[in-house]
Amino acid sequence: MRVHKTDFSTGSVYKNILEVAVPMMIAQLLNLLYNIVDRMYIGRIPEVGTLALTGVGLCFPIITLVTAFTLLFGNGGGPLCAMELGRGNEEEAEKLMGNTFSMLIGTGIILMGIGFTFYKPILYLFGASDVTFPYAGAYIRIYLLGTIFVMISLGMNPFINNQGFGNMGMLTVLIGAVLNILLDPLFIFVFHMGVRGAAVATIISQFFSAVWVLKFLTGPKVSLRLKRSAMKIQWKKVQSIMALGVSGFIMAFTNSLVQVVCNATLQVYGGDLYVGVMTVLNSVREIFTMPVNGLTNGASPVMSFNYGEKAFGRVKKAIGFVTVVCVSYTILAWGILKVIPEVFIRLFNSEPGLIAKGIPALHIYFFGFCFMALQFTGQCVFVALGKSRKATFFSLFRKAIIVTPLTILLPRIPALGVDGVFWAEPISNLIGGCACFITMLLTVLPELKETDGITVRVTEKNK
Repeated sequence: MRVHKTDFSTGSVYKNILEVAVPMMIAQLLNLLYNIVDRMYIGRIPEVGTLALTGVGLCFPIITLVTAFTLLFGNGGGPLCAMELGRGNEEEAEKLMGNTFSMLIGTGIILMGIGFTFYKPILYLFGASDVTFPYAGAYIRIYLLGTIFVMISLGMNPFINNQGFGNMGMLTVLIGAVLNILLDPLFIFVFHMGVRGAAVATIISQFFSAVWVLKFLTGPKVSLRLKRSAMKIQWKKVQSIMALGVSGFIMAFTNSLVQVVCNATLQVYGGDLYVGVMTVLNSVREIFTMPVNGLTNGASPVMSFNYGEKAFGRVKKAIGFVTVVCVSYTILAWGILKVIPEVFIRLFNSEPGLIAKGIPALHIYFFGFCFMALQFTGQCVFVALGKSRKATFFSLFRKAIIVTPLTILLPRIPALGVDGVFWAEPISNLIGGCACFITMLLTVLPELKETDGITVRVTEKNK
């Protein structure tokens, strides 16, 4: 099998980004597809579909927390590794990759232990009722068994993409997605396992994705191999990895916090039906943020590598390209959701009551969706260039400082009631997105104007 590798230092910046981003978007689309299929099947379990979907939705904050730790190490070590490659320091890059792997494994074991010990009080804290807990508990008990597989597949995949192997990174997700789509109906309906079947299908799929990542990163086709000698933990490197990865961690962690607060608040003001509506809205949001995630994740290693080489002109081109594409796409997505909201709600559940409440909630939740692109773009640039403090601050600012308080306070306004929970999201997109993007323009672009390192790079290569 021919393995294509993108050289981030030559050719068109736009082509470099797309060569990594397009496979990642395809992979995320497939990953999203199997998550959607998962929820579509669960939502159609005879007689209990709506309750089962709501129960599994209550597990999302726990799943998001696991993802947060993969971002803490994977999204921290990946850009640092790409920068070292840009500087020509392969030994340092290998050590960063090895330390990331060790931290992912250790953290995965700890998270699995905590999850099994405290899942019941956690689920009730997250908004479960006596009616929905049996479904949530049945799903999360099995899902936690695959924690280490998730940590490896999601946390180590950036090291495949950051070496220019976008197609191979896509296969990591493709393997899990295809397996999950095939196994879901088998375990849910044929074996009559319900939500437990969905969880079993998921961990089997994650296992094979993890095996693929390890096989590729220890194989002959990569320039940086995952070596046991590089796995010895060096705390200075771990601190550097966590310092950069903490922004992605906080973004995911605060997403989990917001999900918890939303579910708990909706349980008070609207009951299980509105918790189900929020589960559907979160699923629809995943559909429409997927291309933005794919593009920004694809642009990140290109920016990191060229920033390490001091090719600042190429970094500026990458920033401009990502901004234009992300904003244009999210305006289009907002329009689609405005015109045909019911189509996307029916993907997950066709119960008349849920659709009736879901359509107005969706219109509110996705109002001004284009401002979210500014947050993703600004955040991507800060992480790619190693601006850990700014990346961390804006991760906290939008979710913890804006969304969470608004989710609690707005429903108390009589004119808003339960709709206040849904208004918190567009308000945070406007304020947080603009603040993040404008700060990026004011702080990063002046630095990139100081000098363009292309001449320096060419001179050094000709020595």
